[in-house]
Amino acid sequence: MSVRRLHSKQPARFAFTRDNLSWARAQIKKYPPGKQASAVIPLMWRAQEQHQDWLPEPAIRYVADMLDMPYIRALEVATFYTMFHLEPVGKKAHVQVCGTTPCMLLGSGELIEVCRKRIAEAPHTLSADGEFSWEEVECLGACVNAPMVQVASDTYEDLTPEIFETILDQLAAGKRPKPGPQSRRRSSEPIGGPTTLLNGRGTAARTGKRQTTASSARTKPAGPPADPSAGPAKAARTAGKPGGER
Repeated sequence: MSVRRLHSKQPARFAFTRDNLSWARAQIKKYPPGKQASAVIPLMWRAQEQHQDWLPEPAIRYVADMLDMPYIRALEVATFYTMFHLEPVGKKAHVQVCGTTPCMLLGSGELIEVCRKRIAEAPHTLSADGEFSWEEVECLGACVNAPMVQVASDTYEDLTPEIFETILDQLAAGKRPKPGPQSRRRSSEPIGGPTTLLNGRGTAARTGKRQTTASSARTKPAGPPADPSAGPAKAARTAGKPGGER
């Protein structure tokens, strides 16, 4: 994880719009007295959305004042979570590429190369037209659908470099690509399709086979028990002899 610092150029002030202020107060009321600081993440997220998708230092202090938090506590939250952007990002999209182990094993390095080619060579750098930026982040929580990226609150999963480039084309055209898996699956089921409980007939056949086997085991005549005092070797030799013959 890279060191996250506040941007060198900051606005003079920040304040919620009337609608966002009303929304923020409603969020704070969800928590009992003395626990208002628990609302820090949703309030910072809304502040970031309001301020061109990045979180300036005055907004962090503004949220801290609303929640009666020390500034340092609010700064700790803002600098810890990569969901908070501490510097200006692309106007159309800031792409977060997951680089944690499952995504890296399944091709996130190729997605990063697309970002370097299409957006900027270095992360946290605006594209030439200011429309895009990108960064590599830790786990975004869709490991089973790796590799994946996140743009704002949307995730795009099961990516290949070609599919990722198509998504960037759509974003550049001002469109919102359909989020979620970009393969044929709908969520996180096996990518090759279901392998169990395929239909009633198949399930019944398998169940019937198990029942037949179990029934046979119950009805098969059993020989007399082995002599428990004879030790394992002798017990094995004498097991099944009529009358327990020794």
